[in-house]
Amino acid sequence: MQRTKPPYRADHVGSLLRSAPLKQARAARERGEISAAGLREIEDREIEKIVRKQQQIGLKLATDGEYRRSWWHFDFLEKLDGVEGFSPEHGIQFHGVETKPKAVRVVGKIRFSGHPMLEHFKFLQAHARVQPKMTIPSPSVLHFRSGRTGISKQIYPDIEGFFDDLAEVYRKAVRAFADAGCRYLQLDDTVWAYLCSAEQREEARQRGDDPQTLPATYARVINHAIAGRPSDMVITTHSCRGNFRSTWISEGGYEPVAEVLLGQVNYDGYFLEYDTERAGGFEPLRFLPKGDKIVVLGLVTSKSGTLEHKDDVKRRIEEATKYVDLDQLCLSPQCGFASTEEGNILAEDEQWAKLAMIVEIAEEVWG
Repeated sequence: MQRTKPPYRADHVGSLLRSAPLKQARAARERGEISAAGLREIEDREIEKIVRKQQQIGLKLATDGEYRRSWWHFDFLEKLDGVEGFSPEHGIQFHGVETKPKAVRVVGKIRFSGHPMLEHFKFLQAHARVQPKMTIPSPSVLHFRSGRTGISKQIYPDIEGFFDDLAEVYRKAVRAFADAGCRYLQLDDTVWAYLCSAEQREEARQRGDDPQTLPATYARVINHAIAGRPSDMVITTHSCRGNFRSTWISEGGYEPVAEVLLGQVNYDGYFLEYDTERAGGFEPLRFLPKGDKIVVLGLVTSKSGTLEHKDDVKRRIEEATKYVDLDQLCLSPQCGFASTEEGNILAEDEQWAKLAMIVEIAEEVWG
């Protein structure tokens, strides 16, 4: 049966390929050829177009494609009080490619005193006839990328004090989005998937963090952050293995984190990547409690334009039902199409064809 609330049987993670007019406008702004207001006008117009497109292909939700952002996470995090963006020596290393040098660090007590993305949501809400969906990075992302080394020891001599403040910052952020009218919020998160990677766990140890205890810590922070949400507000997460110009960072099945993530973190839904063997099998889904929680299977890749065969996708949905009831499953791409403004290596019409196919498969599987 179809769902009347999110996540929907046919859903998507959030980011969309940036349109040519938007890319041109952002480049012109970089060169100082147009004003911030001029850029915003073009962002507005291009967002209206993609909202209409999402509605036209039959999706019951719409995002703004993250069209106002350069990065899925840094643009949000660096606008929190006590957090600053900076340019490190190197960017983030993916398989065969490196991002632009960008990072964030904690230089003061972290607080939430408002955020420009609240206005981004309000614009989306004003122009969507379907459910407006907002995406922001999970609190765990602020900690894991740099670990203890990215958090001032003068400000936070005790790391537990940082986690307490982080939980409260996000609780206020969730409340602010709820007050703005948001009823579908997603906390995007690379951390849980990275904790499934032996290589990433070792990197965490080298930074002075204990990957064995981090899942429980992150669960506590996230649960505090989302505990005060209105009863009609749905909060999901997307677990990502890295998504930059069609490349990736981590591999490994969900077994090391599934019991905590699915069973102890109080999300309403989980967007899980399942487009390649890097994600392992469906067995960890056995930890999803019976009831209202949903797993959105990311069976359609956003990393290439090749369209999947519908029967192959349906077969994989059927495989997943060995471990979780069909009624607790939905379908989406494995990730966004443009986690950074560069975007993945596929064409816009290929992106829309994938989303339209997901809508068709959902109607055929769930009615």
